Amino acid sequence: MSEPNTKEILEKFDRESVVRTLANSKIALFISSLAILYSLFHLYNTYYPMPELKQRVVHVGLGMALIFLIYPASRNSDRSRIALIDWVLFLLSIASTAYLFIEYQAIVTTRGGIPTPTDIGFAILTVALVLEAARRITGWILPILSLIFLAYPFVSHMDWMPDKLLTRPYDLGDIFGQIYLKTEGLYSSAIGASVTFIFLFILFGAFLAKSGMGQLFNDLALALAGHKQGGPAKVAVISSGFMGSINGAAVANVVGTGAFTIPLMKRIGYKKEFAGAVEASASVGGQILPPIMGASAFIMAETTGVSYGTIALAALLPALLYYVGVIAQVHFRAGKEDLKGVSKDRLPRVKEVLKARGHLLLPIVALVYFLYISLPIGYAAFYTIVITVLVSMLKKETRMSVKDILQALEAGAKGSLSVMVACAVVGIVIGVVNLTSFGSVMTSSILDLGQGSLFLTLFFTMIASMILGMGLPSIPCYIITATMAAPVLAEFGVPVLVAHLFVFYFGIFANITPPVALAAFAGAGISGGDPMKTGFQSLKLALAGFIVPYLFVYNPTMLMIDTTGLAMNAKEFPLPPVLDIIAVTFTSFLGVIALSAAVEGYFKSRFNWLTRLILGAGALLMIIPEGSTDIIGLVIVLTILGAQFWVQRKQQHSVEA
Repeated sequence: MSEPNTKEILEKFDRESVVRTLANSKIALFISSLAILYSLFHLYNTYYPMPELKQRVVHVGLGMALIFLIYPASRNSDRSRIALIDWVLFLLSIASTAYLFIEYQAIVTTRGGIPTPTDIGFAILTVALVLEAARRITGWILPILSLIFLAYPFVSHMDWMPDKLLTRPYDLGDIFGQIYLKTEGLYSSAIGASVTFIFLFILFGAFLAKSGMGQLFNDLALALAGHKQGGPAKVAVISSGFMGSINGAAVANVVGTGAFTIPLMKRIGYKKEFAGAVEASASVGGQILPPIMGASAFIMAETTGVSYGTIALAALLPALLYYVGVIAQVHFRAGKEDLKGVSKDRLPRVKEVLKARGHLLLPIVALVYFLYISLPIGYAAFYTIVITVLVSMLKKETRMSVKDILQALEAGAKGSLSVMVACAVVGIVIGVVNLTSFGSVMTSSILDLGQGSLFLTLFFTMIASMILGMGLPSIPCYIITATMAAPVLAEFGVPVLVAHLFVFYFGIFANITPPVALAAFAGAGISGGDPMKTGFQSLKLALAGFIVPYLFVYNPTMLMIDTTGLAMNAKEFPLPPVLDIIAVTFTSFLGVIALSAAVEGYFKSRFNWLTRLILGAGALLMIIPEGSTDIIGLVIVLTILGAQFWVQRKQQHSVEA
C-alpha cells in the first residue's frame, strides 16, 4: 500500500494523526524546539522535581500550547499555516501557566484554598482551553462528557433533580476552586502520573523507535514464524503485540505494522476481513501485555496504590492467554484452508537478526530489572532512555546521531500530547466526583441494576466500560471507569487490583467491538475488507480476552496473586502456592487452545457442529480455575483432540500403504 493511502487511513480513524504540515520553516523549527524543550523539562523534573502543582501546571500549559500550534481546528482547516486564533490560544495557554506560577505561594499558603475572582477567571479560561485542546486531538466525545459532569454541580441542588442526585448548592468558587487550585481536579493524580511516569515511557518508546526497535521486532517475528503454517499472520500477532505494548497506540499500530503484514497475509490466502482482524486484535492486545502495557499500568499504579511490579505480574498470564488464543485461531484457520508460510529463503534468519539488532533488546531487559528491584518508576524510565542511546552506539546501523536524539525528543513530546490532554479532561470529571456525591450515586445505581448478583454487576460494568471505550482513548476510559465502576466491585469484596484490571480490559477491547471498532475499521481500510465483518472477526479472535477477566475476578490465582483473607483494598499481594500457579497455567493454556480449535472448527481435521460445541464446553471448563471443572474439561478436551490425532495417524498409514 502506498504511503499517501496509509496516511489517509490513519487520519480517518485516528484524530491524533491530523496535524499541520507548515510551509514556514522558521515556525516549524520553533515548534520543534518547543517540543524538545518540553521533553527536556520532564527529564530535568525527574531528578529535580518541582512542587506537585507547579510541575502539573507546566505539563498541561506547555502541552496545550503545543497542541494549538500542531493541531488544526478541524480536518478541513488550512494545514500549511497557523491561524491567528491559534496563536491567541497558544499565548493564553502560556498565560494560564504563568499565572499559577506567580500566584503559587499565595494559593498554597495565605488563601487557604479560597479562590479570588481572578483565580476563577483563569480557572474558567484554563478549563475552556483544555476542552478545546482535547476536542482537536481526541474528538468531541471526551469534552462533551466532561461538560456534562461540569454542569452537574450547577444544577444538582434544583428541585427537579432526582432525589439521589440532589446536593447542596455550589457557587463558582466551590466548583472552579476544586478544579483549578487543587490537585483533586484538573491537576489530579491522572495528570500526576502523566507528568512523572507516562511521558517518560512515551519518550522511551520514541527513542526505541528511532534506534530501530520496530525493525527488530518485525524481522525477529519474520525469522521465528514467517515460514510456519499461516506464518505472516503469526508475524503480525508477534510484532504488533510487542509494538503495542511499547507505544499503546492501537490504531496507529494497526496502520503502521499492518501496512506490511496485511498484504502478506492476503498474499498467502487469508481473507481480507480475517487479515485486518488479526492486525487489529494483536495491536489492541499490546496494551495488556507487560512490561510496559502502553503506559496504562502506570496510571493504574498511581490510582490503586498497588506497585507497578505487582500489576505487571498480575497482567502477565491473562495477556499471554489472550495472545495464545489469537495465534491458535490463526494457526487453525491456516490449517483448515491449507495456507502455507513464506519460503525460508525469503526470510531473515534469527541469528542474523540478533547479530544486527539484538542489542536493542538490552534496554527492555534493563527496564524489567529496574522495576524488579523496585527502582522508582520515573528513574527507571530515565535510565532506560539513557541506556537506549548508549546501546544504539554499539552498531553502526542503529547508532543514534545528535539529530536522531533531538528527533526522538520531539517525537516523544508530540506523542504524549493526547495522553496529557485526556488526563487533564478526565481530571475535570474527577474534580466534580470529588466535590459532589456523584461517585456514590453511580455505585449504588450499578448495584441496583446488578440486584445483588456479582455476575450481573460484572456484566453491566463490562458494558459501561466498553461503551466508554468506543469513544475514548484507553487511558481516560480506564480512569473514568475506575472512578465510577471499580468501587461497585469493591462492594462485593473484589480486591482493588482485580477490579481495576477488569474495567481496564474491557475499555481496551472496545477498540475491536462494533459498532465503533476503530482499530478493526483501520485494519479493514488497509485490507480492503468490510469494516463491520472485520470488527466481528476481531471479536472472534479476541474471544479469550472477553472470558479471562470474569475468571480472574472469581479466582485471582490466574493473576498469580493470593488475595485470600486480605482486605479488598490491599496494596500488595503474596504469591499463591507454586503448584496452584502451575496448574492454572497448564489448564488455562490448554483450554484456550481447545477453545480456539472449537471456534475455528478445526484441529487436525474439520469438526462438525456438535463436536465444536462439546469441545468448546470442555475448553471453558478447563479455563475456569477450579479443580473439579479442570478434570472434567481435561477429559473432554483430551478425548476429542486425541481422537483427532488417532484419525490423522490412521489416514497417514492408509496413504503410506
